[in-house]
Amino acid sequence: MGKEFKKAMEDRRSVYAISAESTISDEQIVGIVENSVQYVPSAFHGQSARVAVLFGENHKKLWSIAMETLRKLVPAESFAATEAKINSFAAGYGTVLYFDDTAVTDGLAAQFELYKDNFPVWAQQANGMLQFAVWSQLEAEGLGASLQHYNPLIDDEVKQAFGIPASWKLIAQMPFGKPTAAPDEKQFVPISERVKILK
Repeated sequence: MGKEFKKAMEDRRSVYAISAESTISDEQIVGIVENSVQYVPSAFHGQSARVAVLFGENHKKLWSIAMETLRKLVPAESFAATEAKINSFAAGYGTVLYFDDTAVTDGLAAQFELYKDNFPVWAQQANGMLQFAVWSQLEAEGLGASLQHYNPLIDDEVKQAFGIPASWKLIAQMPFGKPTAAPDEKQFVPISERVKILK
């Protein structure tokens, strides 16, 4: 990884201005995703997280699906802002789609009855860690990304378009590419209000 973890975590931001260029090869991007999927922790080592990495025309197809889905829902007079936002994601190099395999999560819930209500929550937590791991590593390699949530509006068409198994529940979409502008300065709530130290 091009940066140490702490620095990558600090520099990771939502970057919306991205181009259809990459600072690293497709193989390196896939390597980041595969390594993260393999090693990010999950409750009961359930490993229910699933990912699809979209490049080229498949990346563009995803955002076309989102565009046409939203066109049916957003009033025409208000659609310009939505169109500009979707176009900014489509302008990127690729998209990482994050899923949870509900067959695995539901299976664990059935197997461990005492914790059954927790497994969907734990699956979301594990997926969040996976998203953060991939996002930070993309940042470390000079790529900008953001996290989007057009699910469940696009779920059925995404599954059909990309051959996604029925049990995979879409959680988030992460468009990425070479940054074309710096993100705005980030504001922080005082850390003393967020962390309690007990000795």
